Parts: sequence; C-alpha cells; structure tokens
Amino acid sequence: MKISSEFSKHASSYDSLNEIQNLVIKKMLSLLDSKPQRILDLGCGSGALCKSVDWKYKRFTGVDFAPGMLELHPKSKNIECVYGNFNDKTLFDNLATYNYDYVFSASALQWADNLDEVFKSIKELNAPIVLAIFTSNTFKALNETASLESLLRSAQEIKKLQEKYFNANFEVVNYKLEFESVRDMFKYIKRSGVSGSRKVLSLKETKSLMSEYPLSYLEFEVAFIY
Repeated sequence: MKISSEFSKHASSYDSLNEIQNLVIKKMLSLLDSKPQRILDLGCGSGALCKSVDWKYKRFTGVDFAPGMLELHPKSKNIECVYGNFNDKTLFDNLATYNYDYVFSASALQWADNLDEVFKSIKELNAPIVLAIFTSNTFKALNETASLESLLRSAQEIKKLQEKYFNANFEVVNYKLEFESVRDMFKYIKRSGVSGSRKVLSLKETKSLMSEYPLSYLEFEVAFIY
C-alpha cells in the first residue's frame, strides 16, 4: 500500500486523531511575523492549517497527494486544492507560476523521497517558509523495543539540508501523546495514517511488542524551520 493510499484510507478519522499535528500547526502560526495573504500549504491533508488561519487572505493553495484528504479540505472561492506530489518536480514548475507570501508544510515533508530536491524546489519559490518535519526520534521507544530502524531522517540530517538552502531558524520540539492502554496506542498509529504504510511485524511480533512496550505514551520529535 502506498503512503498516499494509507492517508486516504484513514482520512475521515484523521482530524480527530491527530492531536500532535494540531499542536504543530499552533506552533507554526505562532512563528509568523505577519498575516500572509497568499499562502501555499504543501501536504495540506484535510485542511488543518487552513482551518487554523484566523485572518482573511487572498488565496490559500493546498497541495496533497491523497485524494481522500483533499475531499475533506475546506473549499471556497479563495481556496484552491491541488492534487499533486511534492516529490514530482513538475508540481513545483506549476506552483512557480504564482507568487506566495508564505510557504507552509505541516507534518508532511518527512515523506519526501529526496528532501534535498524538495528543499531546492521550495527555495525556488522565493517565499518565506515555516516547515515542520517529523524526525527519526518520533516513536523512538517503539522502534527500539521492536528493533526497527526509523523510516524518518534525523534532526541532524534535516538541519544539514536546511543550512544548504535556507538562511533560517532551526528548532527541535518534542511532544508526548498519552494513552490509556498500549492497545489504544496501536489503534491510534493505525488509524491516524502516521505509520507510513509500514507493515513489517507479524501478528505474533505485534503482540510481543504490545506486551513489552515500556511507556504509556508515544514520542514525537519535530524539526521546525522558519
């Protein structure tokens, strides 16, 4: 199953489950020094950022590669939803025909196939940025307990690429999401779409992981570039 399909599959429950993303977006908006009128949101999902913008704007362009998410995104005469993949350079060629006051990406760029190329394409849009990218320390204890390597890049890798393309601030923030039980935790992982379509454990191994997981919460680490 492709990652885009994974997010589309759980699109209807994504907003209610994704408490961490809402905290990330709140943090992103707090970093602004203005109220941009022409906004680009890469990996817009079902519209969490759009719903959080509390000022009038001229145009909001949301891009996502999961049709199920775009169907749920707010629509209006000044909101444009674009089906596209930020791993595809032609998307940025099309986006570059417009001007943006700010480029956002909340909790999406960790899935970039080539983050170097994506950063290069974002830089070519010639607009201020606020990017939030989950790092390899997300689900750290879970991965260690299961003896799995993270699918994500480390904060150090992201920072190195950021310095190559952006003269920007870099900040790492850690979050915890508490659960009443490990079973509820695993349900969250499955239904929120954050597993990246990864299914590498057998049923027996999954049951073992659930019995051995040492924490009552999941760890998230997010790199903010602004």
